[in-house]
Amino acid sequence: MITSTTGPQPADFADVRATNLAVVLRFVREHAPCSRADIAATTGLNKATVSSLVADLIDRRLVRETGLTENRVGRPATMLVLDGSPYAAIGVEINVDHVSAVATDLAGERLLTWRRSFSAGDSVSQGVASVGAIVRRVINRMAKEERQVLGLAVAVPGLVDVQGTVRLAPNLGWRDADLGGDLAKALRDPGFPIQVDNDANLAALAEQRFGAHAGAADLVYLTGEIGVGAGIILDGRLRRGGLGYSGEIGHVQLDPDGPPCHCGRRGCLEAMAGIGSVLRGAPAPAEIHPAEIQIEIEEVVRLARAGDAGTLATLSAAGRSLGRGVSILANLLDPEVVVLGGYYVPLAPWLLPAVHAELGHRVLAPDAGGCRVVASTLGQDAAALGGAARVLDSVDSGRLPGGLSRIP
Repeated sequence: MITSTTGPQPADFADVRATNLAVVLRFVREHAPCSRADIAATTGLNKATVSSLVADLIDRRLVRETGLTENRVGRPATMLVLDGSPYAAIGVEINVDHVSAVATDLAGERLLTWRRSFSAGDSVSQGVASVGAIVRRVINRMAKEERQVLGLAVAVPGLVDVQGTVRLAPNLGWRDADLGGDLAKALRDPGFPIQVDNDANLAALAEQRFGAHAGAADLVYLTGEIGVGAGIILDGRLRRGGLGYSGEIGHVQLDPDGPPCHCGRRGCLEAMAGIGSVLRGAPAPAEIHPAEIQIEIEEVVRLARAGDAGTLATLSAAGRSLGRGVSILANLLDPEVVVLGGYYVPLAPWLLPAVHAELGHRVLAPDAGGCRVVASTLGQDAAALGGAARVLDSVDSGRLPGGLSRIP
């Protein structure tokens, strides 16, 4: 039986087979190189069914045989690994000053990483034109490599509902934008699904699949861009909330008498621990020109390494505020790891000591509930990489190219 929101429905043969194909594909991704016998023993599928499913996946060029192994009892076994050479997944991140695009193969290996300038003052139509241009370039590159694009997922810094509508992206100046639909029109209905999600959500998926803590069942990713948002993974699944608006940790108020936030309130985490609070002591992100941020971050790092007292004090204060925000997450969610991304990464050596100290003081559970706070290793393109991960997750869930599809 396969259940849905309308109640249990009989599963026909195509549903069952598509589900089992996805089960085998996930097993190969997680355990390759592996044999057909390994798959049968672990999944509970019988050997004849596994052989049939593997043959189907080989025909689709999702899996390939890679020779024999004799390091086992009995006859040598033919080993299986992911193939996916004819396929590509595309992720795009829209930021206040740039658009990033990443394409990966089925195993998550990067095929390209591109970036172009972008202005946060652009209208939605101008934004769609910018994103559409870079996606067309990626599609053309993949076509030259004879790869089929499996899907596109776009990361946006703002509130994105469960239908993929950008309800509010204040740092872009966008409201109620059907970004996915507009992109499909701009790309002239490209023949693959287009998904839109919050940047922190997609970055969290990237960390779970590709990061230093890949496979963590309970993980939170904190963006460190102009805004501060959280992507939340609990029990191995991304949690978006009822309408898709979870993770707005940046607007949790830490101090009602604190500095003003661009949301109109005072003392929000974003105002007290965002990049604006570090650069020139300016808490409002609108006061910082995006093109200057990277240069100023590098100057802060230089001064911190030189032991500049004022810079170290500013970073310590930001770290304490960030630690208060992380403590709220630790007390509510008890994550295994909180990953700091974006511009927090180069500042992590000076932020983390204060963050850890606050965790020790404010988390009720002993040893901060085991929560670790670390800097991301995925670089500035984590959200774009997470877009590709979202597409690959769809494949893992049953949307397989070239045949049966369990997901409409």
